[in-house]
Amino acid sequence: MTSDTAQTEQVTVETENLRELITRARNVLFDFDGPICRLFAGHKAERVAGELVEWLEGRGLHGLLTKEERDSLDPHMVLRAVDRRHPGSDLVAELEERLTQEELRATSSAMPTAYADPLVRTWSAVGSRLAIATNNSPRVVRTYLAGRGLLSCFAPHIYGRTQDLQLLKPDPHCLNRALNGLGAAPSATLMIGDTPTDFEAAQGAGVLFLGYARNDRKEKLLRDAGAEHVVDSLEAVLRILLDQP
Repeated sequence: MTSDTAQTEQVTVETENLRELITRARNVLFDFDGPICRLFAGHKAERVAGELVEWLEGRGLHGLLTKEERDSLDPHMVLRAVDRRHPGSDLVAELEERLTQEELRATSSAMPTAYADPLVRTWSAVGSRLAIATNNSPRVVRTYLAGRGLLSCFAPHIYGRTQDLQLLKPDPHCLNRALNGLGAAPSATLMIGDTPTDFEAAQGAGVLFLGYARNDRKEKLLRDAGAEHVVDSLEAVLRILLDQP
């Protein structure tokens, strides 16, 4: 067997495995930032994280974060770090609202993920039930989806960040809320996510998982976490849906 033949056979097997995964799913849970869009494509997450850190420092709370947390350039890491030290506090509530406002600003320059819009519309049209399960604010998700004409494909099943930040993914809380809201069996439900925490949450909820990786680094992180099925484009998923009788 030549290397080209072996490679062709491997691609065929992967395609069939993906087809089985897609056709088994009667319910689909999407992560938001990644599979649906790049929320911070124009309104950079790094800048948002820096502004949250500056806001804390302006309140005399420089020592609240470690150097790693201050330098993380990840606004969610900053928020969760403060919540670990002051859970349920007014400080956390105010910081979370500041992050939500920044996320809302980001929706105007968010970049739709390639093939996401037609994939969502097609999956909805063939009768699958869809939900969003995300660590972003549900207000942000609704704003973005409404702007793309996609809200009706999901509403009211949008499950995002709550005031209890301990329940963010990798905790399966928002996935379990989605399952309950849809009345869905985990075995007939597929989660599409782009991070190891999405995969961990899917495992915790007992649902199938498909990783979306827009670059090699993202794919390696998903594979290293244990994700078996990963695609670098949603086009392959859309083609399978369109090929179904």
